This record gives sequence, C-alpha cells and structure tokens, in this order.
Amino acid sequence: MTTDDSLQAPRRLETARLVLRPFTLADHPAYARICADPEVMRYIGTGGPNAPEVTWRVMAGTLGHWEMLGYGIYAMQLRDGPVIGHAGFIDVPGWPGFELAYLVDRAHWRQGYAGEACRALLDVARHTLRKPRIVSLVRPANEPSKQLARSLGALPEGTVDLLGSPAEVFVYP
Repeated sequence: MTTDDSLQAPRRLETARLVLRPFTLADHPAYARICADPEVMRYIGTGGPNAPEVTWRVMAGTLGHWEMLGYGIYAMQLRDGPVIGHAGFIDVPGWPGFELAYLVDRAHWRQGYAGEACRALLDVARHTLRKPRIVSLVRPANEPSKQLARSLGALPEGTVDLLGSPAEVFVYP
C-alpha cells in the first residue's frame, strides 16, 4: 500500500506510440477479447482465459484500485488506435510487493509496446510515487517477460507463491 496517501500517478501518460489511461466501459469489448485468448492469459492470474463478465470485474477492480490508492493499472492504447492490453501497478493487501505489471494482445507481441509502457511507468513509480521497491512477478516459463524485466534493469530475487503457483520476483534498482 502507498506510504503517502498524497502521492498520485498521472491519470494519463503518453509515450511515442501509446496512451496509458484508466479503463472506460467502451474498452470492455476489446479488452474482453484480449483476456479471452488462452495464450495471452497463459501466465496471468491463474493461467486461463477470462470470460467477458470476469474481465468486466477486473476492469472495475482496476478502477477501484485507482480510486483507493491514486494509481493502478492503465489501459494500454495505441495512439489513435485500439486498446491493446494494460500496464501499470498492482499494490493490493497480501500481494508480494508493489508490482509493475503488463499484458499485451497477442497481435502486438514482440513490437516493444510492453517495454515502452514499462519504462514510462518505472519513472512514475520512482519519481512521482517514490516507491522504494518495485517488482515484477513472472511465471518461471515466461521467458519473454523475464527478458523484458532484465532489459529494464531488474534482477531476480527468488520465488513466491502467487495465486497457487510459483512466480519469480524481479526487483528494479
């Protein structure tokens, strides 16, 4: 949880190719399609696709996270284009740490969008939210996410139980 309730992330961030902003109801069809893809969801949550009503509740939960903490998960949208996933922060009670997390639609994998979003978000976490410890939780078989964490400077620190299965903890300096 936040150590200073006055610290809040910007509601909107823009990078060279992306807009990061809170979800809206209009995002549900595209985001539900993304979260229904078994390959996209393979390493997310409990490792399976979400039904549309579950995705709706996830979106509502991310908005509640923003309301309660002043930061959270952003919808990841191409500039002048569709929502292609999410990126942002998970900081809920019982979670293994202040997490930098992301999810990208399979059609947009390997195009650098996750790295672009995460670089901007690391800056927010460090300089705006002043988080002393930032982690990413990565399932052991998720080599692309391990590579991304390492490319952003994170170092592996061990393994935790995350929703009933192991996740590697990568810590950003």
